[in-house]
Amino acid sequence: MSPEPIRSFNDPKLAELNARVAQDLEYLNYPVANWSPASAKVDGKPVSDVVIIGAGMCGLVGWFALSRVGIRNVRIIDKAPKGREGPWKTFARMETLRSPKTLLGPAAGMASLTFRAWYTALFGIAKWDELYRIPRPMWMDYLDWYRDVLSIPVENGIHVTRMVPREDGLLELEIAGGAEEPILTRKLVMATGRDGLGAAEIPGFVEGMQRGKSWAHSADEVDFTTLKGKRVVVIGVGASAVDNAAEALEAGAGEVRLLARRKKMPTVNKLMGIGSYGVTAGFPKIDPKWRWRLMDYSTRQQTPAPHGSTLRVSRHANAFFHFDCGIASMKEEGSEVVITTTNGRIFRTDFVILGTGFTVDPLARSELEPYKAEIACWEDRITPPIGEENPSLGRFPWLEDDFSFTEKTPGTAPWLKNIHCFNYGATMSLGKVSGDIPAISEGAQWLARGVSAGLFIQDIDYHWEALLAYEKPELDGSEWVDADADLPEQKTA
Repeated sequence: MSPEPIRSFNDPKLAELNARVAQDLEYLNYPVANWSPASAKVDGKPVSDVVIIGAGMCGLVGWFALSRVGIRNVRIIDKAPKGREGPWKTFARMETLRSPKTLLGPAAGMASLTFRAWYTALFGIAKWDELYRIPRPMWMDYLDWYRDVLSIPVENGIHVTRMVPREDGLLELEIAGGAEEPILTRKLVMATGRDGLGAAEIPGFVEGMQRGKSWAHSADEVDFTTLKGKRVVVIGVGASAVDNAAEALEAGAGEVRLLARRKKMPTVNKLMGIGSYGVTAGFPKIDPKWRWRLMDYSTRQQTPAPHGSTLRVSRHANAFFHFDCGIASMKEEGSEVVITTTNGRIFRTDFVILGTGFTVDPLARSELEPYKAEIACWEDRITPPIGEENPSLGRFPWLEDDFSFTEKTPGTAPWLKNIHCFNYGATMSLGKVSGDIPAISEGAQWLARGVSAGLFIQDIDYHWEALLAYEKPELDGSEWVDADADLPEQKTA
């Protein structure tokens, strides 16, 4: 584990790197002039070309990609305060990232924007060589620097609750609490993270139980100090389940038992077997049934928790892994929770943590809820082969290659092409290019290309008129001599 860095963008150790980033941007002709026509105010309100909801990793690199191609009329907003965007200092509880430290992440092709450049500027090359994995809070510190060094104008404390399509083609974003007027935009990018197109998956067996008192989801705010000396059961053995179990143990829980419905611990991260740029580039192009097959197989195998995270639990003598323990029922009895498993075992505990992950369902989002009948999902487009049925995959949205939603019935909701799903919900359609660290810069380039194309097409009349009106000469007449200028004018009968 490396020392906690000084977080300030103005730290003297970062001065040279900050200057290098500025020079690299200058050499790359950044900032690029805005080419999209200025939008007139509507109803007295300004109109953005793009609004990005979410200022975590996806939102930041998405903003930078749009800015680099000359889309400058962009707002980027987040409901969280600065430094609390995304999971890194909220509900993520792993000690280190799973991703190797050398991955380029949101650097967008610039060596000076990599985590490695930032880390070595603060700690030196020797410390970099010693580093095994990136400490989770440090990744957020790096993203804070990334935001500051690129001058990304994030507006914090703005929570969009509803998106309303208007008859004039604009999208109106309603804001929670009436803190400000609704926001008008031509395009919307939902850079809303792992749960950005769904919600925490809450199994039915906790129905009627008191959330916060008897149970919590792994994505909830949990005061682990209250679990000191208590019995804790964690449902699941995936990464989030294991990390939450470790937090409870390190906070002094009396015992922690992890219950898994699988008969044995998953140990192989299957998708790493085909990890390459070929997968990134090719996934959106292969037949949809192949995409389904790949995702169905990988989800059925389950990605194991990282090696270090699992050891973080098992090194405690009061930690216990139980397999073949699906949950048959769960109920409160006095101050206890009584759990009956599918194999007939009974566990009594003081608190339950659900490591059950997230659902993907565009209809579960309040922003899109009124339009549930219009949005096409994978279950509307393909019938999986026998043996590969997977209802959870069927709820992923069916997206175009610019991350935009599509209509379930053509012609009923043409405005969906102006909403771009730049979050985990794009996985089935486009692969892991809008959430995971390895290919996030590639995904941002695809987003910028798609948004640019959409805006240009919307404004084709404007660009046609600009083409007709353009009269700036390349030549002033001094560059050539007309060899026939002095000949007598030819007369015709």
